[in-house]
Amino acid sequence: MSGKFTEDHVEQACLDWLEELGYGVLHGPHISPDGEARERAAYDSTILIDRFKSAFHTINPHLSSDACDYALRKLQQTDFPSLVEENRRLHQLMVDGVDVDITRDDSSIGTDKAKLIDFDNPLNNDWVAVNQFTVIEAGHNRRPDVVVFVNGLPLVVIELKNPVDENATIDDAYNQLQTYKDEIPSLFRTNGLLITSDGLLARVGSLTANSERFMAWRTVDGENIAPKGVPELETLINGVFEQSRLLSLLRGFMVFENTGSDLIKKIAGYHQFHAVHKAVQCTIDATGDSGDNRVGVIWHTQGSGKSLLMAFYAGEVIAHPQMANPTLIVLTDRNDLDDQLFATFAGCKDLIRQTPVQASDREHLQKLLAVPSGGVIFTTIQKFAPEQGESEYPMLTDRRNVVVIADEAHRSQYGFKAKVASDSGEVSYGFAKHLRDAIPNASFIGFTGTPIEATDVNTPAVFGDYIDIYDIQRGVEDGATLPIYYESRLARIELDEDEIAKIDEEIDDLAEDDDVSEKEKTKGKWSRVEALVGAEDRLNMVAADLVEHFESRVEAMDGKAMIVCMSRRICIGLYDAITAIRPDWHSADDDKGKIKVVMTGSASDPVAWQQHIGNKARRDLLAKRAKKANDELKLVIVRDMWLTGFDAPSMHTMYVDKPMKGHGLMQAIARVNRVFKDKPGGLIVDYIGIAQSLKNALGNYSGGDRGKTGINQAEAIAVMLEKYEVVKDMFFGFDYSAGLQGEAKDRLAVMAGAMEWILEAQRKAAERESSDEAKKQAHKRYSDAVLNLSKAFALAASSDDAKAIRDEVGFFQAIRAALVKSVGTKKKTKDNDLAVQQIISRAVISTEIIDILQAAGMESQDISILSDEFLAEIQGMEKKNLALDALKKLINGEIKSKLSSRVVKTKAFSDRLAEAINRYHTNALTTAQVIEELIALAKEIRAEMELRGKDGLSEDEVAFYEALSENDSAVDVMGDTKLKLIAHELLQSVRSNATIDWHHSEMARAKIRVAVKRILKKYGYPPDLQSAAIQTVLQQAEAFSEKWAA
Repeated sequence: MSGKFTEDHVEQACLDWLEELGYGVLHGPHISPDGEARERAAYDSTILIDRFKSAFHTINPHLSSDACDYALRKLQQTDFPSLVEENRRLHQLMVDGVDVDITRDDSSIGTDKAKLIDFDNPLNNDWVAVNQFTVIEAGHNRRPDVVVFVNGLPLVVIELKNPVDENATIDDAYNQLQTYKDEIPSLFRTNGLLITSDGLLARVGSLTANSERFMAWRTVDGENIAPKGVPELETLINGVFEQSRLLSLLRGFMVFENTGSDLIKKIAGYHQFHAVHKAVQCTIDATGDSGDNRVGVIWHTQGSGKSLLMAFYAGEVIAHPQMANPTLIVLTDRNDLDDQLFATFAGCKDLIRQTPVQASDREHLQKLLAVPSGGVIFTTIQKFAPEQGESEYPMLTDRRNVVVIADEAHRSQYGFKAKVASDSGEVSYGFAKHLRDAIPNASFIGFTGTPIEATDVNTPAVFGDYIDIYDIQRGVEDGATLPIYYESRLARIELDEDEIAKIDEEIDDLAEDDDVSEKEKTKGKWSRVEALVGAEDRLNMVAADLVEHFESRVEAMDGKAMIVCMSRRICIGLYDAITAIRPDWHSADDDKGKIKVVMTGSASDPVAWQQHIGNKARRDLLAKRAKKANDELKLVIVRDMWLTGFDAPSMHTMYVDKPMKGHGLMQAIARVNRVFKDKPGGLIVDYIGIAQSLKNALGNYSGGDRGKTGINQAEAIAVMLEKYEVVKDMFFGFDYSAGLQGEAKDRLAVMAGAMEWILEAQRKAAERESSDEAKKQAHKRYSDAVLNLSKAFALAASSDDAKAIRDEVGFFQAIRAALVKSVGTKKKTKDNDLAVQQIISRAVISTEIIDILQAAGMESQDISILSDEFLAEIQGMEKKNLALDALKKLINGEIKSKLSSRVVKTKAFSDRLAEAINRYHTNALTTAQVIEELIALAKEIRAEMELRGKDGLSEDEVAFYEALSENDSAVDVMGDTKLKLIAHELLQSVRSNATIDWHHSEMARAKIRVAVKRILKKYGYPPDLQSAAIQTVLQQAEAFSEKWAA
């Protein structure tokens, strides 16, 4: 065996690990319709039917074969045109079972539940991993690397890449899975998980997940977290595919969320999965007869999926038999949070096995709790207030299987001590006491996105200790959240020294998270500061600076921003100031406009405010627009709406013009830490002076967490300048200044020279390396360096330093774009579009490779058929590296466009092109030598395109002859003359059997397959080569389908 590391090694390692976990391992071709140990009737059959039936009777020994057949038909039938809708339907069947008719002992007909998977006894199921599992569907022939089957149902598809191949990345594996979903959807109807890996990196995602939502799985047992940088695939395989864990993940940690326009499938991350399992055990302990009713606290940092975590927890607690159909009370302290959380749970009805109910008022809450068991009830803590004149809240239930799930536990669960009113002497208590009067034996679990403060003794007293922690540092490491940068713009707002002194003097004492009575105390102070902050001159300065800043931000990085003001008056004043600068951003229509104010109000508010005040329906509409990345709404102004619980991943900037502290501040700034495409981080822009408050709030976090939040913008600028110097140094000795301005023709010429300079520098760098991998990396250095610069620039785009180098960055990006085009890089999928954008500057002009070649001195216009004149001119170009890249792209295009109907030749020429480039990248060939090889290849391709027949064979017969003679040993055994006879007869037979849309019908495909097999057998084609030949012949026939149908 060769010592070279390949994708096969990764695949074999994956299969070995699965085998160690108790999976049978099968080779796809062996169980194929043409294989030695056939388990499939046809290539479009993706259920291993015999295994399904055997497992069905093992799990359901009391049910008949008719029940088994009925269950199989339910799996095979199609109820919805959408793959995701079908996946949801089949997911429910796998989890809940299939209702089947049974005949009772008295001959009457009844129903029973047929289990498709035994979740309680993993060993009762049939576990198989199959590699190279070919599926042919609707004319598409695809072969995923590994498919994991449970009871004959394909539950997991694994796509692997070679870790030492620079052109085979984990992103390519993701893109390949998307292609499979489009072209062979039958394989994904029962899918639970998708896995991508290059052996080092490994990711797991759902059927609908974008590439950024394919996440690492960094633990096997939930206790030991694998450090970053170690190979991830083994941890993922052992962590996810241990049989009981995989079944738990399938049954309790997958949800389908309807966004209104799409159905999205979501699966738990490793942190959610293990936190829930820990929390369920703590709940059982706390609610037991000897339990203390304190379940504990889960701290998972904002943006890591806390709402979904709570839903997963609810589903598992409800399903646990020891909880005896519990009642869950989901508690918040604000109506908008109650609405947001309720919407999440309402979308998870399948998971929690019931419809949650939102208490509309105090009486409704009491009615909902007056039940013997069950129920998921949403309420705010304020509904646990006694009636006027009452001092105590009546007991509603004394059951122990009541669990209170408190969101942001530290905010609202206090208020046990009596308070005496100074004017009347009346004794009153906080909501927390009334809550416990109502449900004295309930247990409490707290969920929070921020840590419990060191001085906070109340939260542990009410809820207990931490159950699980997922902090900022781990969230950023996992790609679940992003780092947050901080930029002060106070210096830009030129206020009088007296006014600055007044604001600074009072602002540090203000807090928004005190209880109601404390807020009353600060009302006077708040109003004084509000008047200073909301002064017209100041708002105009803030508006002017903010507009300039935001426009610089979105030019470098697509996305949105939120502005936080300290009063509704200031919100509207700032809106007016901004729209005075940019009138086209305004629209009176809620469906239009780039900027909106989101706030509540009433008819008694000033007339000028009314256009900004709306009901819940208006807020929901604006929320939907803000969350939609491509909606024109880019800026929202809020006072306290949307500062917690609101999730808009494309939001990358928050402008803070409101005093905030502690938990409230940390929750607010987390609005910009969501993952979105290639967004490198969020930015907090400070107009009011929250730096000390941010520092104080971060005091409760670890050093690692502090390193990921509130990062000084100066650090981002320093990184940008460092990356800029790296790229600039690559042009040392080349003057590109003329490429930044001047006539288009002159700039094109500079771009051509710059491309040649970079390509030659990379070639020389590769020569100095010893290993093949290092040589390949040398050819990517410029591209990688500019990509790193682009991300760093996006974070600091609004700074003066960034503006100073803006045109140069645009030029560097233009060269990179032209080089990427020249090498014919595959387009990324739509979901993988970038947020970090190419700078629109004078340096960015047309980068079509032909324009560049002509600017470099090439005159020939005839490139469409790679004419002799064009090839000669390419060979004579001084800029050899540029010539090579152009030739490579053009040959690749010719293969795909002109030879696509001849599958064997297409593959052969593509392989030769890739091999030549690979040899060049490893310095086995010089630039001049590889150009010679590619010119020879181009001439062969041109000759093939001109070939309309061969030795008496028609063009179509030639294609079938190539399919038969692909294997050299077949030529040796059969001889050329006999292969031509077979090709002629094959064409006649296949064409006569190829009815319209034949490749969509498995029956028609089977008929053709039999005919091909009969002809091969008739002429004595080697039996051991027949399976591969049949597949190639069918692929060739499919390539001709469109031509034959015309």
